Amino acid sequence: MTTKVLQESASQTAGPYLHIGMMPAAAGLERRRNQPGNVLARAGALGERIRIEGVVYDGEGCVVRDAMIEIWQANAEGKYDHPDDPQQKAVDPNFNGFGRAVSDFGTGLWWFDTIKPGVVPGRHKRPMAPHVNVLVFARGVNVGLQTRLYFSDEAAANAADPVINLIELAPRRETLVAQRSERDGQVVYRFDIHLQGDRETVFFDI
Repeated sequence: MTTKVLQESASQTAGPYLHIGMMPAAAGLERRRNQPGNVLARAGALGERIRIEGVVYDGEGCVVRDAMIEIWQANAEGKYDHPDDPQQKAVDPNFNGFGRAVSDFGTGLWWFDTIKPGVVPGRHKRPMAPHVNVLVFARGVNVGLQTRLYFSDEAAANAADPVINLIELAPRRETLVAQRSERDGQVVYRFDIHLQGDRETVFFDI
C-alpha cells in the first residue's frame, strides 16, 4: 500500500477585509450602520470623561492604517454591564462598556470617547487598577491580540495590580500604560500599539 504525502496548501496573510464584516460603515456600506461605535459615554454618563487614542505600528515601525480596535471596560464605579459581574453596584444607563473603532485610513489614528473606569475586583477579590481591555485586529493578524490599557496617573494602583505585575520586566510593563495629557480642555490618554519589534506591546494568551 502506497502512502501519499500531501503538500501544504499555499497561504497568505489575512487581508484588510475585517471592516466589511465588523465595521461596514467604515467600508462604505451605507445600509449597515447598526454597529458598535467609538463613543461609549452618552450625555449624563457618570465619571471623568476621557479620550483614548493611538496608532498601531507593525514590526518595521510603519503605521497600520487598516486596524480595528475593540475595548471592553467597567464603568466609573468599577461595574461591568454584564450578568457575570456579581457586584451589587448600579449599571450606568448612559454608558456602554463596549466599543469598536477603526484606524483612520490616512493617518492610522483610532480613538474612543469614554469615561475612566473604576477599580474592579480580580481573582480572590484582589482589587485591580483601573484598566481597559483591548483587542486588536489587523492585516496579517489571524487571531485577535488581547492586551490591557492602564493609566499613567494611577501609578500606585498599577504597582499593586495583580495582572500587570505578572510581567517581570518593568520596561515591558510600560507598554501597557497610556500617557495622560490635556488638549483643548479634554483629557487624552495616548496608547500606541506595537505589534512586533523592540517596543512590542505585551499581549496576553487568553
